[in-house]
Amino acid sequence: MKPFGERLAAAMGERGPLCVGIDPHPALLDAWSMRDDVAGLRSFALRTVDELGGRVAALKPQSALFERHGSAGIAVLEEVLAAARASDTLTILDVKRGDVGSTMTGYAQAYLADGAPLAADAITLSPYLGLGSLEPAIELAHNTGRGVFVLALTSNPEGPTVQHATGPGGRSVAAQVVDGVAHLNARASAGLGSVGLVVGATTGTAVRRLGIDLAGSSAPLLAPGFGAQGAGRAEIATVFAGAEHAVLASTSRGVLSAGAGGLARAAEQALATVRAALATELA
Repeated sequence: MKPFGERLAAAMGERGPLCVGIDPHPALLDAWSMRDDVAGLRSFALRTVDELGGRVAALKPQSALFERHGSAGIAVLEEVLAAARASDTLTILDVKRGDVGSTMTGYAQAYLADGAPLAADAITLSPYLGLGSLEPAIELAHNTGRGVFVLALTSNPEGPTVQHATGPGGRSVAAQVVDGVAHLNARASAGLGSVGLVVGATTGTAVRRLGIDLAGSSAPLLAPGFGAQGAGRAEIATVFAGAEHAVLASTSRGVLSAGAGGLARAAEQALATVRAALATELA
């Protein structure tokens, strides 16, 4: 299998730089006239894959919203990942795992090993036990042609407390994460590496203030904040200047709120907005 970064770049080139989350929140299930139970979860998630599979660069199931239904919800997640794979659509499983030693190895085997029931094309990881703690997942992803997205700058109000904090050398935690990812991606031959970064599109001037070089990381940049959270042209210019080519805009409610039957059209509109913002900055 080709490296994840190469496959993602091809998908973004063919279908556009848009990732749509599969987030079966109770409110969305209700809006779709579906019950908040396993049957509703299954209908919602598989309908989303059916309408968007083959149309967007990636789909991003939110693991927690499947896990809340117990083992039956996990079984639905397995179905969703298989259905996306059958539609030739990349999956980024949003699990935000981060641990040490054998526990991290277990997470890696659950989501990144060939043949694993929950195997995705990529997963999200939390580096706050140290970027080195993620090595089992990063290595297994490398060996199986999969990818990871490491949290770097998030838009939640508490994020800066940790991410902007500086170490003895004066470098922020977020900057050190990006530096480490750049080092990991140095082994990629060209283009996007397979170790990505999660950078919120609504994080304002943090990238510039913290001296972070997103373009130099060679990382695909999973950028939540588009759609319902309101990120657009100004945010692209502020957060991703110089790295626009690597941005994979992520939206969930902005598309899912269109309801069953309207997802493809909503995704087209979201993609048009993202393309316009990126084209303006790339021009």
